[in-house]
Amino acid sequence: MNSNMFKVGKIINTHGIRGEVKVLRISDFDDRFEKGNILFLEKDNDEKLELKIDGYRLHKGYDLLHFEGYNNINDVEHFKGLYLTITEDQLTELEEHEYYYHEIIGCEVYTTENQNLGIVKEILTPGANDVWVVKRHNEKDLLVPYIEDVVKSVNIEEQKIIIEPMEGLLD
Repeated sequence: MNSNMFKVGKIINTHGIRGEVKVLRISDFDDRFEKGNILFLEKDNDEKLELKIDGYRLHKGYDLLHFEGYNNINDVEHFKGLYLTITEDQLTELEEHEYYYHEIIGCEVYTTENQNLGIVKEILTPGANDVWVVKRHNEKDLLVPYIEDVVKSVNIEEQKIIIEPMEGLLD
């Protein structure tokens, strides 16, 4: 099996008694949890358990998944705290100016004047556009909206992002 696995969610709890699990989404694609899709549960011993989604719904901002053959809370209780992953082959083909979270996290961020601002440590998805959280040196984190006016270039190979800070962003 392909050794490159990418996290798409973390099981944070069970839901009800019929085997549903509550998932905190780490994926940037809404169709990742569609019925019929295959995910892999990453167990502590590096073992991967293949799971087929046979139920999906949104509940209070969380994704609730049900896996084929796991119809009881006792079947999924031990999944808590574990990550759901996909293989590299399952990655979706991206449009221009679209990136995977794992490609952006860890990139160095510079201003157009070549001032190093820090490293992207996480990505928030509050609404219309993503917000990249940049860990700065001895300063509070910087929140960079992923919009055309701000993000000028992204070079995944060099792990370098260039932004043009809008007024007030660096204050």
